Amino acid sequence: MILSACGLKCDECEYFNRTCTGCHMVKGSTPWAVEMMPSKVCPLYDCSVNKKGLRDCGQCAELPCANFLQMKDPNISDEEHQRMIGVRVSLLRSGA
Repeated sequence: MILSACGLKCDECEYFNRTCTGCHMVKGSTPWAVEMMPSKVCPLYDCSVNKKGLRDCGQCAELPCANFLQMKDPNISDEEHQRMIGVRVSLLRSGA
């Protein structure tokens, strides 16, 4: 399993090994971030890795912060988003 800085499983992503090799390998410039973010970098990667010098959000005492909670995939329901937050936080805190 390859875990992103925000707790998503990179190797389960549709872009993995096609246009992305994982957020750590592309330094947060994932395909969606390049397309949608002004900085071209995922805000969660930028905060945890670039600004705070952490391995991922799991090392941050503020997890899950407002930024983490607000970063929602528009293709999933609010209920699924809440469930996935729990899964991701658990993976990050376990150091998986």
